[in-house]
Amino acid sequence: MIDDRVLVSQILSGDKQAFRALIKQNERLVGHMIGRLVDRNEDREELCQDVFMKVYEKLGEFSFQSKLSTWIATIAYRQSINHLRKRKIAISDLPEDENKMESFISIDDPFENLANQQVDEMVFALIEKLPPQYKAILTLYHVQEMSYPEIVEITGLPEGTVKNYLFRARQLLKEKVKKYLGNEVEL
Repeated sequence: MIDDRVLVSQILSGDKQAFRALIKQNERLVGHMIGRLVDRNEDREELCQDVFMKVYEKLGEFSFQSKLSTWIATIAYRQSINHLRKRKIAISDLPEDENKMESFISIDDPFENLANQQVDEMVFALIEKLPPQYKAILTLYHVQEMSYPEIVEITGLPEGTVKNYLFRARQLLKEKVKKYLGNEVEL
């Protein structure tokens, strides 16, 4: 992986290979960010292209006040939100649930590996059913392993809101998992 400053310098001097390297390093991040907010595959592909075009256009303005990946994720997030707004897709909050959060139980039994893999797949499918803002925050925090300050910078949301969304997303996901597992047991 090339240092951000070197990579940006190479791109700004016209090195197309360096821009390809930037895309390669960040395509998963951009894909996750857009994928958590936008449902339609056609829209996702177009938005990914738009994000990297915007990155290319604005790269000269990048001031290294944050990590390059954080800046790129911010662009992806904002492009996705703007897309949703243009299409008038609701990104509003769900009503708050007053139930307290409980922790998941981990099973370390090697004979349960296949079942755990199926549960993981089920959890990812249930995450896809969460409201877009919750999917985005969960992805940034748990998949991209970003800190609260980085998520605040990307989303433009106050830190308290980010923490609240993360809490609510976990809570909703937990309820969905419980419901799913409860239905499985009854069958």
